[in-house]
Amino acid sequence: MMYGNILEMFSSIQGEGLLVGCRQVFVRLAGCNLRCRYCDTPGSQTDQQSCRIETAPGSRNFQTLAGPLSAAAAAGHITSLSAVRPHSISFTGGEPLLQTAFLKELLQRVQTLPVGKYLETNGTLTDNLAEVISLLDMIGMDIKLPSVSQMTCWAEHRDFLRVARQKSLFVKVVVSAATVVEECIMAAELIREVDQAIPLILQPVTPSNPREKGPDPAWMLRLQAQLLRYLTDVRVIPQTHKFMGQL
Repeated sequence: MMYGNILEMFSSIQGEGLLVGCRQVFVRLAGCNLRCRYCDTPGSQTDQQSCRIETAPGSRNFQTLAGPLSAAAAAGHITSLSAVRPHSISFTGGEPLLQTAFLKELLQRVQTLPVGKYLETNGTLTDNLAEVISLLDMIGMDIKLPSVSQMTCWAEHRDFLRVARQKSLFVKVVVSAATVVEECIMAAELIREVDQAIPLILQPVTPSNPREKGPDPAWMLRLQAQLLRYLTDVRVIPQTHKFMGQL
């Protein structure tokens, strides 16, 4: 049996991407291979010694368990948190694909639940994705713009897209006042190489420190218009859970 480093598990409303407003069970795995400047869950970047688990769906009451957690135990908690008929289970992080063997066993154990299996990922670990993609229903992947994230992952994103397209897929790009338009066009071209119909979500950064500034609203409209020349579906969706006060 595999054991995994899980930061927290809870039931809430999805606040990002195409599934905004949908009820989900969130399984946040610890550890990440990137260090984005705008990261809003810095506690998930490294392994943790304990796991917070909501005691009832949406209750905001948590129990703390020692980690790591077995796949069987995690599957049991997911089943309990699914009592309110969520749209899907969101495997998020951190970067879930860093714990591929554990994630694979966990996905296998929850396959019989009548809900979708949704992966939120930074879109850089293609070989790891290939090991679990048959067990997933939907993928939300990031494309990291160098001007915002301070990292360059174009080659990794290209490879990842070609595998991820096997499932329902959308791409998210975080934009800030520092975003370079040419990088957004590069992201759109990268997506178009695979499939022009893959939705692209432009997500205005939620400032996590005084240095981060969000993009100008009029500039966002112009950017969306530019990218619609490359892709058929480009949407602007902020992190709605932040101003809703949801986890």
